[in-house]
Amino acid sequence: MSRSIRPDAVLVQAFIAGALSFSHLHDLAEAAGQNGWKAWAYPISVDLLLVAAWRRMRTHADNRPAWVWFVIALAASLGANIATAGMLDLDDVPAWLRILVAGWPALAFLGGTLLAHTPATAPAEPEPAVSLDVSDADPVPDVTVERAPEPAPELPPTPAPVAAPEPVPAPAAVAVPPALLDHARKLANSHHATTGHPIDATTLRARLGVPAPLAAAITAQLA
Repeated sequence: MSRSIRPDAVLVQAFIAGALSFSHLHDLAEAAGQNGWKAWAYPISVDLLLVAAWRRMRTHADNRPAWVWFVIALAASLGANIATAGMLDLDDVPAWLRILVAGWPALAFLGGTLLAHTPATAPAEPEPAVSLDVSDADPVPDVTVERAPEPAPELPPTPAPVAAPEPVPAPAAVAVPPALLDHARKLANSHHATTGHPIDATTLRARLGVPAPLAAAITAQLA
């Protein structure tokens, strides 16, 4: 597939400016006494110095030398444009201009050589990493570290022994008066005859109005 060629306004403008500047440099060199092919070599020398300075500025961090030679070549090109625009009589070129034109090749050669052979600022090289060879290193002495004995774990407190309940002493034998015992027997017989069940200590106590131990003793003797 063929690619369509489209004119670029910037390139066209650059071509027109280069052609005019080239022609002005040629006319000025020819007016200064440089005839034939020498007059055509001057604009080529100026344009090459401009290109070399521009490339140096784009590719190197240190742009100061490139700017100096770029300004020199640009001044030569602009000077030729102004001089050939009627500001200078090309039929009677002054001596100082003839000297500048004659010395330009040496100046351009010096600038091109400096631009081409001036070393760029080298970036700082990182320091080499220090590698430790374990085999060449001194052996590490075997040091035995004594460790302090670990404290014994705390045990939970031992619960206090639970005291066994003391046995309840058997009630001491209560002496029952015979008369009270006879009266109680009558109440027991009457209760048995009425309810059909023997009288208990609680009922007997209620009937006689005696303490519980005495009622229990009477009931035991009535059984």
